[in-house]
Amino acid sequence: MKLVLSRKGFDSSYGGIPSPILPDGRLISLPIPSRVDTFTLANINYPDVETGRLISDISKGRFSNTTRVHLDPDLARPAGKRMPQWRPALGQTGSAQSHLANNGIGIGDVFLFFGWFREVEHQNGRWNYRKGAPDLHILFGWLEVADVLPIVTDREAAIQKFPWIADHPHVASPDWYEDKLNTLYVASEKSRFCADSTFGAGRFKSNKAVLQLTKPGCSRSIWSLPKWFFPGERSPLSYHQNLLRWSLEENSLTLKSVAKGQEFVLDSVEYPELESWVSSVIQEGCR
Repeated sequence: MKLVLSRKGFDSSYGGIPSPILPDGRLISLPIPSRVDTFTLANINYPDVETGRLISDISKGRFSNTTRVHLDPDLARPAGKRMPQWRPALGQTGSAQSHLANNGIGIGDVFLFFGWFREVEHQNGRWNYRKGAPDLHILFGWLEVADVLPIVTDREAAIQKFPWIADHPHVASPDWYEDKLNTLYVASEKSRFCADSTFGAGRFKSNKAVLQLTKPGCSRSIWSLPKWFFPGERSPLSYHQNLLRWSLEENSLTLKSVAKGQEFVLDSVEYPELESWVSSVIQEGCR
C-alpha cells in the first residue's frame, strides 16, 4: 500500500482563508473557488450548519453559498445531487497527476486529505475566527482507491463503466480538462479500515489530536509525525528528500513540510508501520 498525503481545500493562493473548525470540533473543509465548475458552496453538504452565513462572515463577504467551487475530492455530495450508483472520487491532472503516476498510485492505495484550518466562534450574531487560535494543517478525510480512470484518453470507456462520474468536476468540463493526464480515482464500495463507513472514503467527523499534522505551538507547515516516518537510508515522503527538513528527537519527529506540492507519497514496502497507522487514523477520524 502507498499513502498519499493530499493537500486540498482553501489555501493562501485559492480562497485565502482557513477552513473553519466549529466550536464543537467539526471540520468544515471549503473547496477552492472555481469559475469553470457548477457546484457551489451550498453543495458542500453540512445540512445542520448554516454554511452561507458562516462563510460570508469569516470571509467578510468575499464568499457566499452561491460561490462556485471545485468540489473535489467529492467525498460527501448531497443525496439530491448524486447520480445512481455514485461513489466518492478524486480528480487530478497536470504535474500533480504526473507525480502520482510516477509513484505508481493505483488500486489499493490510500489518500489522506489535509487542509488549512482554524477555530471559529459565534459572538454577537456573527462568526469570526477565534482570537489567538492557531493556523493548523489537519487531516479531514480519506479515499481508498478501487479504480483509476484516464478521463481524456479513454473518456467513453470510463463513463460507460461508471455513468455516475459524468458530473464529477474532472469529467463534466471536457473543454477545460484537456490534459491527457486528467485522471479520476474512484473509491471502493466498502472501507477496509472503517466498518461503519458507507464507502471506502469519507470525511472525518471532528478535530482530534491524531488528525493534526501541525506541531503544537508551531506554524502550520511544521509537522509532528510518528518517529518511524524518519527516512534515514530509505526513500523519504516525496518532495521531502532534504534531510535538513527532518528533525528526529527522543520522543518525536518534526518535519518542515514543503510549501508547494499537492501530493506527498510514502510506500509501505519501505515503511511497514504505514498501513497500521493509516488504519488507526481512519478509524479514529470516523468516530
